[in-house]
Amino acid sequence: MNMDFKAVRRRCAKVARDLPLPRPFDVRVLCRRVAGQRGRPITLMPMYGGDSGVLGLWVAAESADMIFYEQNTTVPHQEHIILHELSHLLCDHYPAQLSTAEHMRMLMPDLDPQMVQRILGRTTYLAVEEQEAELLATLIQQRAQREAAPGHVTTDVAEKINAAFDWHD
Repeated sequence: MNMDFKAVRRRCAKVARDLPLPRPFDVRVLCRRVAGQRGRPITLMPMYGGDSGVLGLWVAAESADMIFYEQNTTVPHQEHIILHELSHLLCDHYPAQLSTAEHMRMLMPDLDPQMVQRILGRTTYLAVEEQEAELLATLIQQRAQREAAPGHVTTDVAEKINAAFDWHD
């Protein structure tokens, strides 16, 4: 699938810019704020992906969203995984097709398969959605780091570069 990177970059930059980032930055507080805006709770759930290669997963159930993240990695990596999955939620990426109830029981044995409306895992969606989620997660982290820097001003070098390449909204 061909991707218009400039359009994706502009869309992601706008989403990142409009997010209610907490100061100091805390990914869990950000998830609570996004949940409040959406009127749906977001639950963060550590998981052990093992050899499956799945580091994160977004599950949209009937009345709540769940973000699963790898527990056996560093805290900064966990935070990036959470931001990546939150980015799928913010971009409203396509739901994966569930093949069987058994598939759900294998992924989340304690979750009723009838409750799940959509599920996203790192290997179940198109590369475009993966790239968009990764870009948005990175932009959120960059904004949080930039705003945390002493003497932060709103017009910095990164914003000038973005404007020069028409990466702004």
